[in-house]
Amino acid sequence: MTSLVLTLVAQREATTLDSATIALVRDILATNAEATVLSAGEAVDIPCPENAASKLTAVREALNTLPIDTVLTHTATRRKKLLVSDMDSTIVANETLDDVATHAGIGEKIAAITARSMNGELDFATSLRERVALLKGLPASLLEKAWKDVKLNSGARELVQTMRAHGAYTALVSGGFTYFTSKVAALCGFDENHANTLLFDAEDCLTGATGQPILGPDAKLSLLEKLTATHNLPTEATLAIGDGANDLPMLRKAGLGMAFYAKPVVRKEIAAQINHTSLRTALFAQGYPASAFIRDYKQLDLA
Repeated sequence: MTSLVLTLVAQREATTLDSATIALVRDILATNAEATVLSAGEAVDIPCPENAASKLTAVREALNTLPIDTVLTHTATRRKKLLVSDMDSTIVANETLDDVATHAGIGEKIAAITARSMNGELDFATSLRERVALLKGLPASLLEKAWKDVKLNSGARELVQTMRAHGAYTALVSGGFTYFTSKVAALCGFDENHANTLLFDAEDCLTGATGQPILGPDAKLSLLEKLTATHNLPTEATLAIGDGANDLPMLRKAGLGMAFYAKPVVRKEIAAQINHTSLRTALFAQGYPASAFIRDYKQLDLA
């Protein structure tokens, strides 16, 4: 009985998923099931029995020198109907608050606080207040400069658009700020977005404070739970993606929580990981073949 499926995804720029590698994994899993190609040379599904979970470590050790990601999912609940994703270092390559600080000339100071927070060494709300306080008196124009530096991670648009085209609801949630989430959400096609707000004085300069309450890890979890209930979905039908300690509550709760190039504290706890490839892997893990991906932004009506 094949109640599970192991998805292998290779980093296209560095290697090719060849028959020998696939055969090696099938041997470790002790399965005779044929692999299904999702993208030639890039991604395959290997049906496997229930005990495959106990062999996943052995598979990853065997593939240790290869830039290949492995994600194990339940066959019956692979396709997700809700996506809740973090923004900074997940949907975008940036830490947007760090970028604002860089333009202000205090990048290293704020980045150090961000790193401690994302590694779970510092309470998120405390770290956010500390970082924003350092921006007091700076002009709002710094946000515009930082926005010009923002780059979507590979596969971000494909992930959101493909899931939406197949009936999923999508939400972007960030411990960052609405100035950036609103723009990123529009670029990718998220149905809604949530983040913190920056406060400005009469001269359009940052006050060094944020709107209340602060959106942190508990708020991310609450959003996932609220949208799951609103759309009358079982938990198994939900997907959450993130990279930092403040994402852990929602990653633990989701039917599939995926750690994307995550901090060590997150990798230690979350089994489904994207460490070598792009956000396309979150689609492959749901059984979508590359031929079903929506690549052209104009293909999806976001009205």
